[in-house]
Amino acid sequence: MVKIGNIELGDFPLLLAPMEDVSDPPFRAVCKDNGADLMYTEFISSEGLIRDAIKSRKKLDIFDYERPIGIQIFGGDEEAMAMATQIVDTVNPDLVDINFGCPVKKVVCKGAGAGVLKDIELMVRLTEAVVKSTKLPVTVKTRLGWDENSKNVEDVAKRLQDVGIAALSIHGRTRAQMYKGEADWTLIGKIKNNPNIKIPIFGNGDIDSPEKAVEYKNRYGVDGVMIGRAAIGYPWIFNEIKHYMATGQLLPAPTIAQRVEVCRKHLTKSVEWKGEGLGVLEMRRHYTSYFKGLNHFKEFRTKLVTLNKLEEILAVISQVEEHYSQEVAQQ
Repeated sequence: MVKIGNIELGDFPLLLAPMEDVSDPPFRAVCKDNGADLMYTEFISSEGLIRDAIKSRKKLDIFDYERPIGIQIFGGDEEAMAMATQIVDTVNPDLVDINFGCPVKKVVCKGAGAGVLKDIELMVRLTEAVVKSTKLPVTVKTRLGWDENSKNVEDVAKRLQDVGIAALSIHGRTRAQMYKGEADWTLIGKIKNNPNIKIPIFGNGDIDSPEKAVEYKNRYGVDGVMIGRAAIGYPWIFNEIKHYMATGQLLPAPTIAQRVEVCRKHLTKSVEWKGEGLGVLEMRRHYTSYFKGLNHFKEFRTKLVTLNKLEEILAVISQVEEHYSQEVAQQ
């Protein structure tokens, strides 16, 4: 049984990665429905929370059906991180996560996210400030290091454990790699198999199929895997992995009806949470992923990304279901 603090997560938990502009409550709802064991919010700026920035506050929205859920914060200032943690505490998540992995320039240039990988002493101080500011378990997400020449994550893992983190998720790339090239899990495996490391270690990077999840579980011995991009438009991946682990069999791909049902729920929740204007707008990035591989989908896609009324979009989604269900029936 993998545990973070008192949170029991089963034998091999599947985590939904915190992804900026993706891991919002509507997206998390469909991932939870489809087997995600632990989810995180999009990362939230500690400075933004303290300034009471509306966008940052909105990201604190969590719902009971999502539990267990962690709120992820980032920043490069100890005092700001401590204050932000106290604000996070007020909405009662199950844990607090610190982002030391985001490679995006606007975050890194503030000395936050993966920017902290260049200063391990600061990383330790920031983590300690958060741990001391909350009774909740604190976890960290990070990368292998800043670049090829500074893969310091083994030292980082030990030092962060020493200041009190309850689990560590490691993305198998350096900051310099961004999301390119192949994720290297070798160091993740070494950390997991280090007898001095007692906390759960989760691997992240390139898990895009049930076979790969099981292969990496067996090869590197990690306590669970964190899935990011592979879940976008395909939240079924969590249950597919669980089924494959339990039976050695692959589940059939989701049917058109299932794809439509999940897409519809995602859209509806998006509008409920953000209002029609923004909810419709922010859903546009997901349609291509939900309906990937459908022949001659362009005409439907154009409507989905140009219409502004929920009713009209739901009508198009129903047309998609009708059209492609007939196509399958005729094959």
